[in-house]
Amino acid sequence: MLQLLIAAAMTLAFAALARLLRGVTRSGAVAGAVMCFLLYAGAGPGAFVALITVFCLAWISTRWGYQQKQKLGTAERRDGRRASQVLANLGVAAICAVLYATGGRRAVFLLAVAAALSEAAADTVSSEVGQAGGEKARLITTWRLVPAGTNGGVSSAGSLAGIVAAAVVSIVCVLVGFLPLRWAGVSVTAAVGGMVADSYLGASLERRKLLNNDLVNLAGTLAAVAIALLLI
Repeated sequence: MLQLLIAAAMTLAFAALARLLRGVTRSGAVAGAVMCFLLYAGAGPGAFVALITVFCLAWISTRWGYQQKQKLGTAERRDGRRASQVLANLGVAAICAVLYATGGRRAVFLLAVAAALSEAAADTVSSEVGQAGGEKARLITTWRLVPAGTNGGVSSAGSLAGIVAAAVVSIVCVLVGFLPLRWAGVSVTAAVGGMVADSYLGASLERRKLLNNDLVNLAGTLAAVAIALLLI
């Protein structure tokens, strides 16, 4: 009961801060609060710290080079991410946290949470930094030049930033005792794999209007979890 009360208090504080910083809309704050509660209540304070890390990386990278993104027409709305975006990025991690709490507290579910959160950070940071770094990118399926911000477009700067973001979140998970050190490399590798899968889906399906961006992001976190489970 005490952990649930702490989770509720931390959730309210996190949602209020996220909204105050305009990292999320009102609906995004509600969705974020639900995700935060499930992560904290299910997987403990370590998951909460990892979530804060993801939020900070996303918030900073979204505002990096904002004028350039406005010029490209790809800038995130100033009032933050919507509920659907929050759920797409954090839903898989939250479900894995619940499975950890209800499935015998198997460590493999914590790895899944770490991989999903690391992928969410990697995908967001790679996209935002890539758009801020230039006006051109390479379509991942054909490698031809496309405008920065194109679905499935990748750049060296964005990809490197995404890898660093994945590593930061995974390392934080290790430092707070949430993830065993032996699985840190697995988490990073899975997150990068999920980021690449996200780009492929963006280039092949989102560009053809078969999937929207939220579903692509959700699939990216699912891919990260699948890769992590295959690697252990």
